[in-house]
Amino acid sequence: MELYPAPEQTIVGTGRRLRGGETSCLRIVEQCLQRIDEQESRIHAWVLVDREGSLARARELDAELASGTDRGPLHGIPVGIKDIVDVAGWPTAAGSPGWKDKIAGGDAEVVARLKAAGAILLGKTVTTQYASFDPPPTRNPWNLDHTPGGSSSGSAAAVAAGMCLGAIGSQTGGSITRPASFCGVAGCKPTHGRVSLRGILPLAPNLDHPGPIARTVDDLAVMLDVIAGYDAGDSYSIDRPPEPTATTLDPEGIAAPRLGQLEGLFADMADETVKTAFAAALKKLRGGGAAISSTPLPADFSDVLAPHALVMAAEAAAVHEQRFTAEPQEYDPCITKLITDGLAASVTDYIRARDLQVHLKRQMLDCFAEVDALICPATTSAAPDRSTTGNPAFNAPWSFAGLPTVSFPMGLSSDGLPLAIQIVGRPFGEAALFQVARWCERVISQ
Repeated sequence: MELYPAPEQTIVGTGRRLRGGETSCLRIVEQCLQRIDEQESRIHAWVLVDREGSLARARELDAELASGTDRGPLHGIPVGIKDIVDVAGWPTAAGSPGWKDKIAGGDAEVVARLKAAGAILLGKTVTTQYASFDPPPTRNPWNLDHTPGGSSSGSAAAVAAGMCLGAIGSQTGGSITRPASFCGVAGCKPTHGRVSLRGILPLAPNLDHPGPIARTVDDLAVMLDVIAGYDAGDSYSIDRPPEPTATTLDPEGIAAPRLGQLEGLFADMADETVKTAFAAALKKLRGGGAAISSTPLPADFSDVLAPHALVMAAEAAAVHEQRFTAEPQEYDPCITKLITDGLAASVTDYIRARDLQVHLKRQMLDCFAEVDALICPATTSAAPDRSTTGNPAFNAPWSFAGLPTVSFPMGLSSDGLPLAIQIVGRPFGEAALFQVARWCERVISQ
């Protein structure tokens, strides 16, 4: 496996080949299905694969191209959908055996947008139970004895193994960035409210962020442009003018950025392998012309993990209380503890945590006064063993503050496992964030 893919392994590169007549929508899907046939028995990334439906849709999209209809960069691109996201006619099991026959009556908003853009839905990818922390059946394609991360386990593993070219994940703590990092692919957690939550099983709505997982930063940008945008049917969606992130796909023309290096918990909790790889990445970025300075974090950031955990637990308890009370045996140990903690939380403590969330969002704006983006490692370590989904400590603060992040590989650990870097942007500043991330990815991957 390779950290930095060949063009034909990416959405953007495949799109060029498709429009150049070098391949077809049908051939692209057939190649992904072949990879599934070869690897799924070992990796277990999929809950459902719609083989016949995806092949039929590929033929339809080939006919559209032949007649002059091009739906855009995702036309004919095979993607996976995390199994907490509704697809009409498919079950949304959310990692629960008791929900395996729970058929969705309609498409989630992100799915409707993907379909309209010509993406081909290959199937549903594995999630940890109810998008929480219990280890999944999915294995890390780089080493089957290690976790792929969670909760977007199947989405990250499927993209890494070439079973699809992109996938939808979601993040409440670190569930996009962490699995993307562990599996050696790229991930984007958008600003909270940028991508609709309608039709997605909630865990903690004030922390939930749907977002894309793909092989490169440019692929993430293409996917985000399709799924982002205001949805009047989602009370958490925020009405902001669209800012295309994939307008410019040439990092050569982007000025060297000013980056704010974050320390505090990002230095204290990183293991030596991560520290070494991060230092090497920063050296490359400086060598490429980036100006990197230490950026202090707000005082409220010092204990950010505790209020994040409280909001997550309390809101998860609100979502699951009725079923959990009636059928506690249906819940795995980690989600059981999360709900139990939430039920035990006081209303006043929840309100204080939510107040801190609002204040921190405002305070974080000061961190961007003299830099274009913030930079830190994506995870505390390389992928641990399969008894855990890993530590979300480097991702949870951005889920709590709602800031957009982009992560991509920065190297390998001494035992050959992927490590990633994380770029953090201003709220609703995805367009500028992607410009910085493109530049950094090009320099680090050279």
